[in-house]
Amino acid sequence: QVQLQESGPGLVTPSQTLSLTCTVSGGSITTNSYFWAWIRQPPGKGLEWMAGIAYNGIPAYSPSLKSRTSISRDTSKNQFTLQLSSVTPEDTAVYYCSSYTYWGQGTQVTVSS
Repeated sequence: QVQLQESGPGLVTPSQTLSLTCTVSGGSITTNSYFWAWIRQPPGKGLEWMAGIAYNGIPAYSPSLKSRTSISRDTSKNQFTLQLSSVTPEDTAVYYCSSYTYWGQGTQVTVSS
């Protein structure tokens, strides 16, 4: 059973860079055909796909967030990381990492001074 666990700061100051890490267990992030994504849900809104990285390391970004996002991975730790720069209160959301079949429990991130 693949399990995903998000980690990161619960509170971020506006204009700073948010960094979130997803640790995968029970399976390898390099397993053929898998795609690993970051998805968020702002309060009262729907899910928003942000970025993802394929099993072979090729990244993909939402056009609306591309200028502020970066995704990377550490295969030795079986982790992938999202960085979101220049955060504003509108980036307040529950952030999930997912392989679409499997989901993390989500982590609340609040952007506030």
